[in-house]
Amino acid sequence: MNYQRLRDNRDCLLLEAVSGSRAYGLATPESDTDLRGVFILPKREFYGFGYTEQVSNPSQDETYYELKRYAELLCRNNPNLLELLATPSDCLRYRHPLMERFTPELFLSKLCEQSFAGYAQSQIRKARGLNKKIVRPIEPGRKSLLDFCHMAEGQGSVPLLEWLERRGWRQEDCGLAAIPHFRDGYALFHEDGPERRFRGIVSGPEAQEVSLSSIPKASNPAGLLHVNKDGYSAYCREYREYWDWVAKRNEARYRGTLEHGKHYDAKNMMHTFRLLHMALEIATEGRVNVRRPDREFLLAIRRGEFDYDELVRRADDKLAEIHAAYAVCPLPAQPDAAVVEAVLVEVREAVYAASPGPR
Repeated sequence: MNYQRLRDNRDCLLLEAVSGSRAYGLATPESDTDLRGVFILPKREFYGFGYTEQVSNPSQDETYYELKRYAELLCRNNPNLLELLATPSDCLRYRHPLMERFTPELFLSKLCEQSFAGYAQSQIRKARGLNKKIVRPIEPGRKSLLDFCHMAEGQGSVPLLEWLERRGWRQEDCGLAAIPHFRDGYALFHEDGPERRFRGIVSGPEAQEVSLSSIPKASNPAGLLHVNKDGYSAYCREYREYWDWVAKRNEARYRGTLEHGKHYDAKNMMHTFRLLHMALEIATEGRVNVRRPDREFLLAIRRGEFDYDELVRRADDKLAEIHAAYAVCPLPAQPDAAVVEAVLVEVREAVYAASPGPR
């Protein structure tokens, strides 16, 4: 089975619905129309080697799950699939009568705290990372290990590059020797003249480690060098992550983030709060509210009407509220897999019985 075959063979389709922002009631004129659905494999493919869990179109805005995969993900309280189960009637394009056997009550459990609120929490961490990238951009010129070296001087220290410049010395004319019991500390030696015996402090601008030289025994060190290797390692990681993000970011969405001036991805933050509110509603009301009753609040987030710090504080408060609600709610710890399996088998056998031949 693949996406095109499913589109051509509608007999395999059991459920199809509009999902995402249009189902939530949060769509804007620019919003795409996302579709999700459920299909059943032809009998031969299901019993043979051709099992297919899910199919999508190239843009990934249409995704269909095979019946077994659908039930498996529902047992994990996957938010996307629970939402499909509770799709508003005006977003429902097709539902086979047998799919009414899959009800929210069959699946809702305390796993929703992790699947809804846990995912929302990961998005809050992502928002913090984005805020840091926007507020603290990293210059394109990459620093070298030399920028993280300091020389002992008097009762303090000075940056190595400044120390060298004052003396008119080049790093290539210096040699280092490790000092026992002095972590990341080195004795620095210098030599003039055409004969270069020292290997320099680093081998080049991309060096990850300092170079050690063979130092004549009679030589006296010109000073003591300390290398902040931990700081350089952290800088390299942040530099790589930042410029990877710049290369891959959605420019139109990023410009939107800058335009409202609050330094967070407003669309992502809106869906974070949607998930948090849905998690709490499941615990307190025992149902999945796909069409959002908090639409105005969520759209205000999307318009950038809240400060970043306020939203993060509200999210932390909501997470605590959700945790308390799940501790006392009557939902089961997890869905009853045996009951779900019985429904799954019953529906599959009924569909195959109605169409016994290969499709």
